[in-house]
Amino acid sequence: MEKRTLGADLQVSAIGLGCMGMSHGYGPASDKGEMIALIRKAHEAGVDFFDTAECYGPYINEELVGEALQPIRNEVKIATKFGIQLKDFKQTLDSSPATIRQSVEGSLRRLRTDHIDLYYQHRVDKNTPIEEVAETVALLVKEGKVLHWGMSEAGVANIRRAHAVLPLTAIQSEYSMFWREPEQELLPTLESLGIGLVPFSPLGKGFLTGAITKDVKFGANDFRSTVPRFSQENINANMIIVDLVKSIARRKHITPAQVALSWLIAQRPFIVPIPGSRSAKHLADNIAAADVTYTDEEMKQINKALDGIVLQGNRYSAEAQKNIDR
Repeated sequence: MEKRTLGADLQVSAIGLGCMGMSHGYGPASDKGEMIALIRKAHEAGVDFFDTAECYGPYINEELVGEALQPIRNEVKIATKFGIQLKDFKQTLDSSPATIRQSVEGSLRRLRTDHIDLYYQHRVDKNTPIEEVAETVALLVKEGKVLHWGMSEAGVANIRRAHAVLPLTAIQSEYSMFWREPEQELLPTLESLGIGLVPFSPLGKGFLTGAITKDVKFGANDFRSTVPRFSQENINANMIIVDLVKSIARRKHITPAQVALSWLIAQRPFIVPIPGSRSAKHLADNIAAADVTYTDEEMKQINKALDGIVLQGNRYSAEAQKNIDR
């Protein structure tokens, strides 16, 4: 698979694997043995960039990723995150230096490694100055426990402040055909600073695949049950973008998921999406998106069509929205 560079020098596969959904967020956890096999299958297919977080589970997703990647640790890059404690989808933020220290030791243990390739602040903690966070991570870099650092769902002002203390390698943000807000400020900022972008939910939390209908019933342990954009009314209204994706897929003789992922990759050379998967079929489908290309005219037509679509519903609940930095 093609390699891409995040920040100054973190080389990773053009498509990574988001591991969260294997044990958190999208209903009951999948069988651990099956997910270990799937993670290793992804590596065999060319994926070398794997994403997890302390709070996924919590903790059990890091344990899963650590066990799966231990035999091939020197062949992969692992990204994890600190700063969120999660219970019943409610977030408590803490990026104090002492908590970061505690978190990194726990993550290293669960991931069965002596270093974290990319360590993100999961959400900006308004009670801890970002400079203090950066200084703490800088010490972890000096100790060799962290090789690169990043931020997730961070606003441009805090990105600039953090980057001035310790250069950031990547920002993780939701970005897809289903959520294009990063194009306004975030993408130009990252381009000017030389920071990579790792989009999560590149398939619109499954919506862009066409697998979700207005009659869908999300379980209580599926966080989409709390997301306004996934109310029955809004799902119905937003089907217009699924129709567009399906029409592109027919013309290109690819799947809707491949349209969504290849469109993202085409936006900038420093973008590395991390779609999640719990099946070998979907994994292979996603990985094949790395080989899809577009002419300038094709991309112009697609973006013009996207510009004409107004989607309905917020991407987070009102409670979760409070923790998004702007």
